[in-house]
Order: sequence, then structure tokens, then C-alpha cells
Amino acid sequence: MAHLNPEQLQKFQEDGFLVLEGFLSADECVAIQQRVGEIVAGMDVPPHCRTEFSTQGEEQLSTQGSSDYFLNSGDKIRFFFEKGVFDKKGNFLVPPEKSINKIGHALHAYDPVFKCVTHSPKMQALVRSLGFQMPVVVQSMYIFKQPHFGGEVTPHQDASFLYTEPLGRVLGIWIAVEDATLENGCLWFIPGSHTSGVSRRMIRTPPGSVLGISFLGSDPDWDNSLFVPTPVQRGALVLIHGQVVHKSEQNLSDRSRQAYTFHLMEASGTIWSPENWLQPTAKLPFPSLYT
Repeated sequence: MAHLNPEQLQKFQEDGFLVLEGFLSADECVAIQQRVGEIVAGMDVPPHCRTEFSTQGEEQLSTQGSSDYFLNSGDKIRFFFEKGVFDKKGNFLVPPEKSINKIGHALHAYDPVFKCVTHSPKMQALVRSLGFQMPVVVQSMYIFKQPHFGGEVTPHQDASFLYTEPLGRVLGIWIAVEDATLENGCLWFIPGSHTSGVSRRMIRTPPGSVLGISFLGSDPDWDNSLFVPTPVQRGALVLIHGQVVHKSEQNLSDRSRQAYTFHLMEASGTIWSPENWLQPTAKLPFPSLYT
């Protein structure tokens, strides 16, 4: 059922995340994977645009921060790759389809399959039950978590990258297209950590800067013992409060952990920070979820 009941709402408000098993059917997951296969088959990324994706502090600045391909991806469908899959000339060391970290950041706007999933009636009903009046979609990603080397995602808060005033206006929707297990890199959360504000922000630097992004503030050393693993089955949807601390481990198993995720913002009474790396454009203003 798409609507949250009072107990589910309370749990989300207390923990900052909530698992809804069986949100998508197996057939819907298969359709998504088939479409992703078609998108990957048509992938054409010139060597000078091939960008590794990292969430490690300094690596994140040097890889994403020095790449216009990343910084201008908010209104495009673009491919980002795992660490260590290129030689010094930018040639693939592994089959290209096995090297992709994620596809982002506008699948929801340009691809009919992902647009249908994002704006489906049951998705709209779910978000309405959370009290959103004017939700807009700010970005979307398809994450591969490749077998044997799918990268670790370090502890973070989504609002560090998608900052609003006031806080508490960003929601992550994370859908498991394959089973997410302890072995292949499921999500981990610190329950209740969404109530402590935002400790670090990624911002755009002024024009002419060496790097296109920088960080304000720093994250604390999160106590690893506070993280709770959240394995889910294929088709599950996980609601993620913009300030809840979460992570995922490197995938060293022989099974991928594919997921589709997108972020919403409550647009009513909210200021989207002009310093965020991601900005709406004339080509793609943030579209309403309810249309």
C-alpha cells in the first residue's frame, strides 16, 4: 500500500529512514534493468570526459571538482565510473559495462521508463502521505555497485550536497532493483541522526577557481557502532531523510547491487541554496512530482 500508516510515519520521524518492502514488483524491476541495459549499450563517453566517482574527501574534490562533465550533469544523463577502471590514457581496463559506478543526474526527466517510475501514482500517493505539498525532483541516479569492486560510499548526509533553508526539506527515495545484502553493500543508517543539523556542506566555488567545488565544515568521526545495516529485497523502497547519516560498504561479492534513487525537495516555503553544486537550469527546472 502506497500510503504510510501512522505507525510508519512515526517510525520515519523517529529514525530518519523507513523501509517499505515490495514497493515495486519483480516485473517492474526487470523492466528497469532492461532499460538500463539499453542505455548502457548506447553509452559513448569520450576519454577526456571519463570521470571516476568517489565519496572520499580529497578524492571527491579532485575528481568531481575538476570535471565539468560532473558539474554540468544536473540536466543531462551522464555516466560516472568506478575507481581504477582506466589506464593513464583513459582507456578501459575492464569491460565498459562492468566499470560504471552510476548514471545521473536527470534520468527522471528524459528517460520514459524512469520518468514513469518517478511520477507513478503510487509514488505520488506515498509522498502525499508524508505531507509534501509541492515536491519537486532535483536529481536522480542509477547506481550499479558492481561485483568485486563496487565502491564504498562513506558516511554522509544528503543535505550536505543538497542544502536548503530551512533544513528538513529534502527526501531521498532509494529503490532496490536487486537484493541489497550485507555481502553486496546494503545501506547502513544511524537511527535518529537526522535531528542534529548538517555538519558539512559541498559548495560551488567562485568562477576561476582551480576546483569547481569545496567543502564548508567537516563531518565528525561517526561512531561506527551506531550504524544499523538495512538489507532489503528486490523491489523495496527506502525513505531517507535528508539529514540522516548513512553509508554503504564496498561490494566484494560476486553479485551487483543495483538501485534507482532520486531526491525530492518540498518547494513550498523553501530556499534552494545558490551555493549547491546542483542547480536548476533553463533546460531543466526542477519538475513537480505531481505532474
